[in-house]
Amino acid sequence: MDEIETGFAKILEKIDELKKGETEYSEEVRKNDAKLLSRMAETAAPLVKTIGISMLKKGKQDNKGEIYHPQYYPQKMIILGKTETPGVRPDNPQMPVTDQFCVLSEDGELFELMYSFDGFLTDSYLKPLEPRRAIDEYGYDVMFMLYSAMHDYLKGEEALIRALDTVLGYITAKKT
Repeated sequence: MDEIETGFAKILEKIDELKKGETEYSEEVRKNDAKLLSRMAETAAPLVKTIGISMLKKGKQDNKGEIYHPQYYPQKMIILGKTETPGVRPDNPQMPVTDQFCVLSEDGELFELMYSFDGFLTDSYLKPLEPRRAIDEYGYDVMFMLYSAMHDYLKGEEALIRALDTVLGYITAKKT
């Protein structure tokens, strides 16, 4: 019976060591999460031309809610996250923000896309967004959305996808 208890104690020690190591790894990854997001954006950029959508820049809305005379941004984008609005747009304090998104453009750049609506005109403001601020404002959702796009559409990079799966698990301290 003594040997069983000793063996059981050693197993518990090993589990504790592994848990400690996992916590250390997850802290290390969290310290570098903005760098990781930046690298993921660069890697996913070629996908945006294929899976991205043309985002509305400006358009008029009729009384049925239909947009006419739409203008779109020249590059396609994928939406990575949505957050609460800051109140007003930085380019025009008279324009309240109705919706705000984190997007990735075809060239691998992150942006905040803010929409305003005055009852007739839907207008937007596109602001460059640093990876650190993207994570702070939108949370790790931006990384998961980008990971999902890479997982579904990035062919021939299975090892990278598995590694990102592991890293995102460490960041959130759970299995993805």
